[in-house]
Amino acid sequence: MAPKPEPSRRVVADNRAARFHYTIEDTLEAGIALTGTEVKSLRGGKATIGEAYAGPSGGDLMLFNCYIPEYLEANRFNHEPKRPRRLLLHRRQINKLIGATQRQGYTVVPLKIYFNDKGRAKIELGLGKGKQAHDKREAAKERDWQRDRARLLRDRG
Repeated sequence: MAPKPEPSRRVVADNRAARFHYTIEDTLEAGIALTGTEVKSLRGGKATIGEAYAGPSGGDLMLFNCYIPEYLEANRFNHEPKRPRRLLLHRRQINKLIGATQRQGYTVVPLKIYFNDKGRAKIELGLGKGKQAHDKREAAKERDWQRDRARLLRDRG
């Protein structure tokens, strides 16, 4: 059977440090409730999710501390850059994520914001546990060894 082709994505923001600070056990895709000026600002490729996190708020899952800068041409109809944004998920997914964060000590971390093939803004969420300092050192050591090994094999052959 032929492999499924990867859906076309245009990544706007990427949280590369998340996989270093957290052990990501599960990922899922969610929609984001945005205003018009936020979408226009995202289409310009400007957003930061390095310090963002998702958490419960009144029965919903919200994205906190995500920075989407103001759209310059919007004058008085602009949005607040760091406002909490509602994540669009099924009720069962919301309950699963809220339960994992409250009972089992997990964190919901945003990994990427992108536009899917239909032009809709989506966010990739990761459910993970925080790494200890020794785990981070071990991961860095393993990554350095893989890089050195690849260099040695390339030079030899």
